[in-house]
Amino acid sequence: MPAMHKEWREKNGPIDGEDLERHDKWLNMMWPRLHLLRELLSEDGVIFVSIDDNEQHHLRMMMDEVFGAGNFVNNIIWQKKYSPQNDARYFSDNHDFVVCYAKYKSRSGEVSGWERRLLPRTRKQNRLYKNDDHDGKGPWRTDNLTVKSYSQDYDFVIVNPLTGEEHRPAQGTCWRTGPDTMKQWVSEGRVFFGKNGMGRPQLKRYLSEVQQGVVPLTIWPYDEVGHTDAARKTVKDLFFDRENPFENPKSVGIVDRILRIATGPNDIVLDSFAGSGTTAHAVLALNKEDGGNRKFILVECEDYADSITAERVRRVIKGVPGARDKSLKEGLGGSFRYYTLGDPMDMDSMLTGESLPSYETLAAWLLHTATGRAAPPKDLRKGENHKTGLFHSTDTENYHLLYKPDVEWLRSEKGMLEGATVDRIAAGGKDVTVFAVGKFMGQKELTAKRITFCQIPYEIHRRAVR
Repeated sequence: MPAMHKEWREKNGPIDGEDLERHDKWLNMMWPRLHLLRELLSEDGVIFVSIDDNEQHHLRMMMDEVFGAGNFVNNIIWQKKYSPQNDARYFSDNHDFVVCYAKYKSRSGEVSGWERRLLPRTRKQNRLYKNDDHDGKGPWRTDNLTVKSYSQDYDFVIVNPLTGEEHRPAQGTCWRTGPDTMKQWVSEGRVFFGKNGMGRPQLKRYLSEVQQGVVPLTIWPYDEVGHTDAARKTVKDLFFDRENPFENPKSVGIVDRILRIATGPNDIVLDSFAGSGTTAHAVLALNKEDGGNRKFILVECEDYADSITAERVRRVIKGVPGARDKSLKEGLGGSFRYYTLGDPMDMDSMLTGESLPSYETLAAWLLHTATGRAAPPKDLRKGENHKTGLFHSTDTENYHLLYKPDVEWLRSEKGMLEGATVDRIAAGGKDVTVFAVGKFMGQKELTAKRITFCQIPYEIHRRAVR
């Protein structure tokens, strides 16, 4: 976060309901995060943001700018409560929103764009197909054989092969297909004349022929995706040994629905406001159900990140013997790694000498800043123990850092790039980038040896501390 940005937030204090600038502060917090999240999305990725009435309209305008108004997908209503608030002053607040934007909603050049997936059909929907002739075609239900868009060519007589009775469509309607196809349907038994074979003709609609999924709606009722009370009970079941472990968790059902709409079996799911860890719970549960290999990344900045967020994932994976829910008791399986951030790379503190990062931390940061590549500090070569400071190599490039987290060392000539070190570095025969506090030669001479010099901010530090 830029220093001025950070200073503004600290100066203006916490966000609360009485603060007239609370919307500005919320936007100030969300703006850089949304930009980063968009960058992290795959080209066919999509983002869902849960939001309440207080900031929903601001969020829409901000996301129109960050993602582009043309990539807005839908504004979904989630019924988060199942009973009215009888003490409400105006209306009972029973819903939140889930705002959905794609990185690219439509196909553009080589970019495929996001494709929405269908939801699985429910048992209730499949129960309509309760008839089965055991002819290998599967269950079926009756459907209307007539349509209201009249065509004279589709207005003809159907003869019941059992009784010889003739049937015509009702006045103003016609059959849904022509005489040749209808004759074939009758011969195949696809036209149903009632249980006793003497009724008006109807079409047999087989389950195997209908769309094997359901287009998701923009209203998600609590009986389909869960509500906040049920979510609290789930968390309480997992943390039976604690009192009120988390105040407002999301239901597993709502994240499950998002996963079914938005992800394939091998996708990566990022939750940048992980809270109680519902997203990981939902990912693990869906993987177990469909055999998928979805991966999750959770980010949480609050002090409960380990004790609640990560702990919930541990318990969901291993199982909780005291849980009432069978799946929670047995555990969902899977694995994850828990990481904490190291000390921040605060340039102001570095310049004043108050805080100097370790060699590995600075090297990893410089590598990412210079190249966009990521390498964990522990994987970097121990350049401080080598005369050239080599800490990373590729087939064509070497990266060197002359540095020690020691103010006196930085003040000395030891941290300067000089002739002998240059000769050793150039002997590698590759393009070289060298980070150091200073150098004893010009860039023209270094360029001739395929060396690019980048100064770490010691010179400013030296002027600041003297």
